[in-house]
Formats: sequence, C-alpha cells, structure tokens
Amino acid sequence: MAAPFRLLAGDHAPVQQTRTTCGSASLTVARMLANPAFAQWIRHGIRQDARDGEVPDGGTEAQRFAAYEQVVASRTNALLGAGRRLQLPWPRALGTPPWGALRELEFGAVDPEADYDVTWFRHRGRVGLQHTYADLLARVRPGRPALLYVGNAWAPRHVVLVLPPTGEQELDVYDPSVGRVVDLPRHAFVERRLAIAGWDVPWAAVWDDPHA
Repeated sequence: MAAPFRLLAGDHAPVQQTRTTCGSASLTVARMLANPAFAQWIRHGIRQDARDGEVPDGGTEAQRFAAYEQVVASRTNALLGAGRRLQLPWPRALGTPPWGALRELEFGAVDPEADYDVTWFRHRGRVGLQHTYADLLARVRPGRPALLYVGNAWAPRHVVLVLPPTGEQELDVYDPSVGRVVDLPRHAFVERRLAIAGWDVPWAAVWDDPHA
C-alpha cells in the first residue's frame, strides 16, 4: 500500500508548469492528497495503474506533473467535464473556471461522494469575510480541500489549494506559483492583504458542503 502524501506549512510541492495552470496544478495536488497511489506515480513514476487520462509513462516528476496538468485543463475547460457532465466551455488561456474545477473535485480529484459548490465573496465586507474564513475552517478537512480564487480589485487571477488546519485555527494553502505551502492568515483574508503570488483579494471558493 502506498504511503499517504501529506503537505504541511513550509513544505515544498510541484510548481505549476505554465502561467495558466495554477488551477490545474491545485487540482492535481488535491488528487495526490486523496490518492496515495496517484501521488506515488507523480513523484516516483511507479504504480502506472494509478495514471488517469492520456499521460506518458516515465520521465521526471516535473514532466509527469506537467502532463497531468494538461489532462486536468482539458477536462475543466471542455464542454464535457469530469464525470462526462455538461458544462460551459472556457478558453484555456484564461485559466480554470470554477465550474470546471467543481466537476473535477467531485468526479476525480477527491472522494466521489463529495458535494462541492462555488461561492463568490469578492464584495463582502470585513464581517462577511470573517464569516467566510470561519466557513473555510469548517468546510476544509482531510479528503475535502478547497480551491480559493484570488486576484485584484477587478478580477480573480490565481488559484490556490486550501489545506486542512493542523491544530491551529488558521489555514494554509498550496501556492502552485512557487510550489510551496504558505500561510493563509485570518487577518490577511479579512483585510484583503493576502500577498499570494502578488494577489491580495479573495474572490471565490470551490468548497465542500460539510452537511452533505
């Protein structure tokens, strides 16, 4: 049995392989966290039976990760997404749409029993964002990571993977732009000063319904 893949604060992880695949990279890492055999294939090239989609065998870890990013991007942005569900197609040059990410989380990246939804909170005030952060703490748990869309005042520009808390009442995120787990402090979230990959404003989350 493959050992579980874990990420903690300060850990290094794969870096997104193109400038538009932050969402695909986050979804790939979500699958690695949920599926130890898949993580073993990405990291070490073994357990080929854990591959998913048309990806080459062999190569380096970065090459396998890059190949799977493209498999994910093809699904999240296509007319037929994960689970062969219809969705609005989206130009890959514009990154990962939340609805495509939702399908990928529900029908591939994590437990198929998961029930994800998309919530937008760009225009919430400080009190609203305090409640949103509390909701993230409640919803993100082992086997149920979330995607967080961040950007500037005008648009979401980057996607990170929100990880379960490890005893503290604050969260960490995997930032694919640097391939590292970084802090997601409550005060920075509420004050729109995230400073993640140069972006400050929390826009939306694709997260699991804890009551489903």
